[in-house]
Amino acid sequence: MPLNTSPRAHAACDQTDSLTLTRREMLMSGAAGATAVAASAFPAVAEAQAASAAADPSTSSKVTLRVNGETRELDLDLRTSLLDALRERLHLTGTKKGCDHGQCGACTVIVDGRRINSCLTLAVMQQGKSITTIEGLGRPGALHPMQAAFVKHDGFQCGYCTPGQICSAVAMLGELRQGIPSHVSGDLNARPEATVDEIRERMSGNICRCGAYSNIVEAIVEVQGRAA
Repeated sequence: MPLNTSPRAHAACDQTDSLTLTRREMLMSGAAGATAVAASAFPAVAEAQAASAAADPSTSSKVTLRVNGETRELDLDLRTSLLDALRERLHLTGTKKGCDHGQCGACTVIVDGRRINSCLTLAVMQQGKSITTIEGLGRPGALHPMQAAFVKHDGFQCGYCTPGQICSAVAMLGELRQGIPSHVSGDLNARPEATVDEIRERMSGNICRCGAYSNIVEAIVEVQGRAA
């Protein structure tokens, strides 16, 4: 079949080519348009949020926290979690933000001797209580026995979950001493022993994605006073 080589056909092809967008050009055009819309909208949103906060000062207050033996006074939004107050305001970054949903245990701290997930409690709810973070357990050259045991038994790899693991382990041994049973305790009226099963069950809320669980158990068992 002969090709149409008339001047009119060439002109039509040139016009079609000039109107054709490649996929890359179309995506770039769309992204540029979205950026322009966002740029015009975000300042208005930020101004509205600032105006709302100014109009409702009841959302912030002075909060006094007793952390690692020191009293600290902060001007906080009342919706601030204890985790964010520790990390962002007091710069105690040993307490880690993992899932922020209370599922991984990386944010575990000790409050009045009990371990809690600091991402699930508001800072204002902890006024007047004694809060201990990993920084308050020990320091270089004067490690807490649990910290030293974790080092000795390689109870960590990447180390991200380690502060929460150590705080949880320290408070967990306190639970054993108080006779608080767990799901695997055979006799709810007897004082539970620090068996491997008890330790594993009680530490199950602290996830180690590197899989150092057996070494963590060995460290805890040593601190408890049993042969690892």
